[in-house]
Amino acid sequence: MPIHQSVLELIGETPVVQAQRLDAGPCTLFLKLESQNPGGSVKDRIGISMIEAAEKRGDIRPGDTLVEGTAGNTGIGLALVAQQKGYKLILVVPDKMSREKIFNLKAMGAQVVLTRSDVAKGHPDYYQDMAERIARETPGAYFINQFGNPDNPAAHEFGTGPEILRQMDGDLDAIVFGCGSSGTMTGLSRCFANHSPKTELILADPVGSILEEYINRGTLSDKSASWMVEGIGEDFLPPISDFTRVKKAYAIPDKESFLTARMLLEKEGILGGSSTGTLLAAALRWCREQTEPKRVLVFVCDTGNKYLSKMYNDYWMLDNGFLERESQGDLRDLILRPYSRKDTIVVGPNDLLVTAYQRMKLYDVSQLPVMDGEKIVGIVDESDVLLHVYGDENRFRDPVSTAMVSKLDILDVGSPMEALLPVFDRGHVAIVTDGTRFLGLITRIDLLNWLRRRVQ
Repeated sequence: MPIHQSVLELIGETPVVQAQRLDAGPCTLFLKLESQNPGGSVKDRIGISMIEAAEKRGDIRPGDTLVEGTAGNTGIGLALVAQQKGYKLILVVPDKMSREKIFNLKAMGAQVVLTRSDVAKGHPDYYQDMAERIARETPGAYFINQFGNPDNPAAHEFGTGPEILRQMDGDLDAIVFGCGSSGTMTGLSRCFANHSPKTELILADPVGSILEEYINRGTLSDKSASWMVEGIGEDFLPPISDFTRVKKAYAIPDKESFLTARMLLEKEGILGGSSTGTLLAAALRWCREQTEPKRVLVFVCDTGNKYLSKMYNDYWMLDNGFLERESQGDLRDLILRPYSRKDTIVVGPNDLLVTAYQRMKLYDVSQLPVMDGEKIVGIVDESDVLLHVYGDENRFRDPVSTAMVSKLDILDVGSPMEALLPVFDRGHVAIVTDGTRFLGLITRIDLLNWLRRRVQ
């Protein structure tokens, strides 16, 4: 292997793995690991394509400011290239983006502007419209415009597509992809039209996007709904899009997407992102519908490292109703972290307050039950710690028992749901017991999540 002079030389030529443990019906399923690009996604390809094409035209020079609206991975691809080439970068991103992506972007030097994810194109807070406005109002700024930039699909027409055909020895019956900016679909469509016209193009779309209906029924809706999968799905047809060769689309619910991505990790050892789950779910549906063997390729669009706080977090999945626990018909249904499962983060009365503080930070909780053996003897929260140590930071070394609250709001597991409201009205958390046995805590957000799940 040669020694590379830049991380940008590692973009592309990503490996293909044949799935071994997924039920693909009569088909053979291949996974194209775009997660192995240096920025962790397929969008690295268009990041370098759009910037280098603009350089060749003389549109930008090192030191200039680039602006783009992105659901995440395009931003990371652009940030990677901008960092290496000496450009400033402003990215407008919707607020549903995972924390990992935002941290990644900021660590690479990009300026991140968060905006709403619940508004459609044409609204001033829509991420693409806001990015265009920022570029227009920033002196000397260049708007990348992935949704209208022909250098986006060109990256796939002349790069990704020929690469796939080489890896598959020219024998590919179907390929499954998603559509965000539509660059992957449009570029591959043009490539295969010339070099592999037998390859069927299959679109995977989140439920809520308008694209599945457009492909399968030929109607273009002006209404979309929200979805939680990141990076794919649209509420309009991007200017660079070419859907003419896409004959089949599948609408995949968020829950199926997330569970399918988790299954990919469990069965094949491949850590893919949320859109990967959507694409894989659609690929498996298509494969199982076939009556004869086919060779099918699906993209692992990005790495699941960017979603560890979301779809790979059991608590986030439970909060959003994507994982199910057996219903008990009592207050146990609201306890997110049951003590019996060792899920409850606790502290002892003789532990130091600095230990309690560190556990709150590590596990992103604001209060801890204080357990003496199997008996709950108190509760300590952020306010208790703050009031105890303010003015004398050395008190962080005091035992938890000196700051904890011993007067507890204890509810029997059989108490009615309404019994929670007075507890929350006092600004406390509910401690649920079964006789003398501690079961867990219920907070305001636990009740809100439980109520929201009932209307899904």
